[in-house]
Amino acid sequence: MTTDPSTAADGLSELMVQALERLCIDLALAAGRLIRDDRPRHVGVAATKSTDTDVVTVMDQRSEALLHRLIRSARPDDGVLGEEGVDVIGTSGLTWVIDPIDGTVNYLYDIPAYAVSVAVVTGDARTDGAWRPVAGAVCDPCRRVVHHARRGGGAWSRPEPGDGTDHPGAGDPERLTVSSEDRLGRALLATGFGYDPEVRARQAEVLRHVLPQVRDIRRIGSAALDLVRVAEGTVDAYAESGINAWDLAAGWLIVEEAGGLVVGQGSHPGKALTVAAGRGLIEPLRALFQPTRH
Repeated sequence: MTTDPSTAADGLSELMVQALERLCIDLALAAGRLIRDDRPRHVGVAATKSTDTDVVTVMDQRSEALLHRLIRSARPDDGVLGEEGVDVIGTSGLTWVIDPIDGTVNYLYDIPAYAVSVAVVTGDARTDGAWRPVAGAVCDPCRRVVHHARRGGGAWSRPEPGDGTDHPGAGDPERLTVSSEDRLGRALLATGFGYDPEVRARQAEVLRHVLPQVRDIRRIGSAALDLVRVAEGTVDAYAESGINAWDLAAGWLIVEEAGGLVVGQGSHPGKALTVAAGRGLIEPLRALFQPTRH
């Protein structure tokens, strides 16, 4: 391979961003296999967070510990920010933003809609509007696929290696492209809800206004999978308030590299609002959610 000295993203060489994307894929797959293959018959709840319904399982902790160990081994100078408490300040300018199980309640109930999200970002991942992803991967262990992207490299989905498929091209990646739907009334919209009862009440009030103006609503239970579904075109759009960097980082990049846009109340998605869709839907959809201030 000829070394390309050109800059791919945020001062990083194309070769570096390619290597970061490969590492995101490997990490997400490793954690995805762990939570699927080692899932106990009865999943233990280790703790709760914001409310009694916002649970942390033992497998959340095991998955985050695995990811942390693998990242520190491969990239000891990078920072790490994880949903379940890992928070390491690095010296390289790169931070790994990880969600060891996105869709924990689905996982607790053995509903096959949960994911591992791994992204590497530049900037301050702890502050909304101060960071951006350069590579990321979302592993869907139940479907045995991993979705991934690097800035400027497109968005892709590929089968998990070693899943028993042996037909020609079984492991070939498939390029992702967002839906071309541009009419709000025909848009299938994914969304989610927070755990705090007051926040849920406000979100329900917003949806009372939104629901008559779209085709229908889908509530999958994992922001990372919602974003991936926008990227692959199996839903037309996604909007939610209250999500964090680890829910968002990898999926944001995957949607953008699939030709979509991801915005918030301003240009940067975040906790106040995250909206993802194709270019024809993004502004009408944001306008529906913009009055909320969660």
